[in-house]
Amino acid sequence: MKPETEDLASRIRVALRNEQNLSERNMFGGVCFMLNGNMLCGASNTGNLLLRVGAEREADARTKPHTTEMNFTGRPMRGYIYVMPPGFADDQDLAKWLATAKEFVCGLPPK
Repeated sequence: MKPETEDLASRIRVALRNEQNLSERNMFGGVCFMLNGNMLCGASNTGNLLLRVGAEREADARTKPHTTEMNFTGRPMRGYIYVMPPGFADDQDLAKWLATAKEFVCGLPPK
């Protein structure tokens, strides 16, 4: 794993250290974090933060600086976004993004 991917994954682990039912899985060329069996976020191999925000919140999330569509396979994945490193440069920004993803994912049934 690239150093920037591992650095981001470490920051996510710290930010989510008190979450119950959190697991990790290697996906999308990086590491993804699952909450109650549902994908929450990830550290991509490009150093971007991958977030699951839901299809209805995606357009709003993409109006924020340093965001782009998640396009891993050549086609955009609905309900997911990438946040580029300047968008989560400090831990407060990272925590805000993770809270956005948690708000959506906590509304999903556990797997």
